[in-house]
Amino acid sequence: MALKWLFLDMNAFFASVEQQENPRLRGKPVAVVPVMSDSTCCIAASYEAKRFGIKTGTNVGEARRLCPHLILIETTSHSHYREYHNAIVNVVESCLPVTEIWSVDEMVCKLWANEKRAEDALALGQKIKSEIFRNVGEQMCCSVGLSLNPFLAKVAGELQKPNGLVALDEEDLPHRLYKLKLTDFPGINRSMEARFHAAGVRTTEHMCALSQEQMRRVWGGVMGEYWWRQLRGEYVQRPTNERRSVSHTHVMPPELRTPAGAAAVQCRLLEKAAERMRGLGFYARGMGVFARGVAHDKWENHCRFAPCADTWTLMEIMQSLFHHPFRQPKQVGVALYDLVPVKNVTGSLFDDYERRWRLSVAMDGINQRFGRHTITMASSRRAETAKEDKIAFGKIAEIV
Repeated sequence: MALKWLFLDMNAFFASVEQQENPRLRGKPVAVVPVMSDSTCCIAASYEAKRFGIKTGTNVGEARRLCPHLILIETTSHSHYREYHNAIVNVVESCLPVTEIWSVDEMVCKLWANEKRAEDALALGQKIKSEIFRNVGEQMCCSVGLSLNPFLAKVAGELQKPNGLVALDEEDLPHRLYKLKLTDFPGINRSMEARFHAAGVRTTEHMCALSQEQMRRVWGGVMGEYWWRQLRGEYVQRPTNERRSVSHTHVMPPELRTPAGAAAVQCRLLEKAAERMRGLGFYARGMGVFARGVAHDKWENHCRFAPCADTWTLMEIMQSLFHHPFRQPKQVGVALYDLVPVKNVTGSLFDDYERRWRLSVAMDGINQRFGRHTITMASSRRAETAKEDKIAFGKIAEIV
């Protein structure tokens, strides 16, 4: 069976961008963090830092203990990450059309008919790696996986890191997967691993030996069937998931860790969530707000309401909910959920709501054209010191 898919994963992407931009960071242990605080976690770690056991999600205080000479880079903007992402996509497109972008550092391409032989596909993968090195930067290494479907191509890319190039063809399956731990597979986290263990499955070899029905039982539904088929090289076209919520959270800098500062940041987060929701074409029928104190205790509150999408009404709802008990709140968040498409919402009979909706949409247009927060609610002005330009792990925003 011929190879059909190419998967590209940029190695330690965010840390590599920082090392590419700043030659003094090259060859040194680097971690990218959202704020300079030992209580937050590392967003990314360079391979020099990974040798000390530091990885994405490692607590910064623990990372400093593991590597006292670790260099921390605070993300004040993610525009340069978007620029590198776009440059990488352009390089890949010059070699092979990108079928789908999975995240800021991952993409998948369907191979042409004349590229499906193993030697041709491997040569193409090497060409893409070389072109990224030459045109984007010598610090921008990537792993390329080639296989029968996107899932196995991603798994192939995980087999050799960093800077890998691996093909998994039909004759490699399933025995070449056996050296992987269950959690090495995309989609199996610790909780899913526990479900496999509860079913008596502790190795990849055992997982691959499960029947389709056994796999369904472990996963609790049709996802198990998808996995069973994909492990055997089939291409599975999954149905598009319906969006259920839009949410934002923020760990606040020390100067905003007061009730008033938290309220301002919460307003800013709601503005962002509401704008995103309108851009996606939804109304919300529920809202949740939460806060976490410096002692890691948590508070949350929820309510449901008639379909709503204008910022003013949502702000009034949030203000009725947000009465957390913390004198020093550390993190706040807001979620708009139970979303319904605009086309399914009957127009309001009240002129005031219609005016609020039109004004919200007008503000969205101005902010998209002239920059985020060009027009904003007065209640969120104090939050301007918060770093609101977040790293886009998923959808890549356009540079404006």
